[in-house]
Amino acid sequence: MTPDHSFLELLLGASFIVQLVLLLLLSASVFSWAIILRKRRTLREAALGADSFETTFWGGGDLTAIYRDVTREGSTPIGMASLFEAGFREFRRLTQQPGLGPQEVLEGCRRAMQVAQMREMDRLEQNLATLATIGSTSPYVGLFGTVWGIMNSFQAIGKVQSATLAMVAPGISEALVATAIGLFAAIPAVIAYNRYADKVTRLEVRFDTFTEEFSAILQRHAHPRPADARAGK
Repeated sequence: MTPDHSFLELLLGASFIVQLVLLLLLSASVFSWAIILRKRRTLREAALGADSFETTFWGGGDLTAIYRDVTREGSTPIGMASLFEAGFREFRRLTQQPGLGPQEVLEGCRRAMQVAQMREMDRLEQNLATLATIGSTSPYVGLFGTVWGIMNSFQAIGKVQSATLAMVAPGISEALVATAIGLFAAIPAVIAYNRYADKVTRLEVRFDTFTEEFSAILQRHAHPRPADARAGK
């Protein structure tokens, strides 16, 4: 009998509760890997998008031209571009309203960018809590399966006059498999959560920095009377 067949027989011969625990842990592992791969792509696109937009923004182009580019038909701004779009749209709207001072215009632009940033952060943080939950609970679920399997093994021992290692080994082995599968589900989830949480934090810092820098630019162009929103940087 090969080791693979022995391992498979352990799973098939396990008690119903242990099998249920193993199925739950394997499902959690598959689900966490789906989140990991999708989140990796999302954060990579966000970082590359921020790099690309910063290159364009600080390249000396006209603000209105950049605004037209990020809001062109069929595209929805995401990432740092969404912050710019929200701030500049509000700037154009407020500068067309009479009686508003530069500080009021600037505060309105800041609020618009903060709302856009909160939406963006919510998108980037989506499912991170699920990874944290899988990473923190999977070992305990596996431990429950282990305890249940060992308990069944001791009950079987109590029903016979004498016990041998060959008799109790399968039950102990299937119990320990539950712990192993729990760790198998938990470790990648914990590593991915810590890594992605750090990436999200770094992106948030970049968004905060851009908001401050763009606010300083808008402050120079804010005017109490209707202004030409075609101002450059």
